[in-house]
Amino acid sequence: MPIQVYSFYIFDRHTECIYSKQWQHRTPPPPPPTSSLTSPPSSRPTSQQPSHPSHPSTATIPPALSAASKRRQDDDAKLIFGTVFSLRNMVRKLGGDDDAFLAYRTAHYKLHYYETPTNLRFALLTEPGALSMRNVLHQIYINLWVEYVVKNPLSPVEHKGGEGVRNEMFEMGLDKFIRGLM
Repeated sequence: MPIQVYSFYIFDRHTECIYSKQWQHRTPPPPPPTSSLTSPPSSRPTSQQPSHPSHPSTATIPPALSAASKRRQDDDAKLIFGTVFSLRNMVRKLGGDDDAFLAYRTAHYKLHYYETPTNLRFALLTEPGALSMRNVLHQIYINLWVEYVVKNPLSPVEHKGGEGVRNEMFEMGLDKFIRGLM
């Protein structure tokens, strides 16, 4: 049964988001139509053409939009980590050290959580009706993270700002793996 996967995050032991990827962008519902108010057409271009004549058909994102998008992704990652951290601590206090936080669900998404023995934290956001993805997150850790990042001799031990995580094999493998679920 295919599921919708929205995004994936990896947090290191220092609580920094070292990797994030989005597959589905949920758009907010359009505003209700208003009959009495009209807005003038925008004179702002929707995209800018690159200055390189060899690639005339590709469009680039304006720097202001890419900076805002990056800030939003950073804010989303911080909110997700804060939520996971708080819920994980609450579960441990209420249920003891043997209980583990696995997932939580809202009306709009379900967050699946997996923590490795080295304190890497994997978070996957899916549609609310998805079954447990703990095994999927474990497979991403074993088959993709360990194989392409940990065993890579060029990858640093600490991933400051995601350095070393963004390698082609890991990203292609993750994308193929997640798209196989969708």
